Amino acid sequence: MDNKSRSDTDDDKPLTPEQQKIVDRVRWLMLISGIATVLGIAVVIGLIGYRFYGSGGSVGPAEVTARLPKGAKITSTAVADGRVAVTVEVGGTIEVHTFDLKTLKPTGRLRFATEP
Repeated sequence: MDNKSRSDTDDDKPLTPEQQKIVDRVRWLMLISGIATVLGIAVVIGLIGYRFYGSGGSVGPAEVTARLPKGAKITSTAVADGRVAVTVEVGGTIEVHTFDLKTLKPTGRLRFATEP
């Protein structure tokens, strides 16, 4: 007998109940694994889409006029970490004003003073 005819006769035998349980369990585990994989891929694609489309938002161009006290002088500006920092000299004291880069709304003010 050659190998081909031997494998054909092995495939024709019915499985024992123990073997059938194992085959059924493996099929069930493969089904669960497939569903988990599809759900994982869907979550990743959903997060990428959310971040891609949600990051821009509906923020349009902003135009803001920030009022400074009389005699104030802007000495420097800097942009970092989504903020704009403006250093202002007011009457001999230094202040740093920060603004959100997207909306240009004020986010804080830091004043410096000399100790007496």
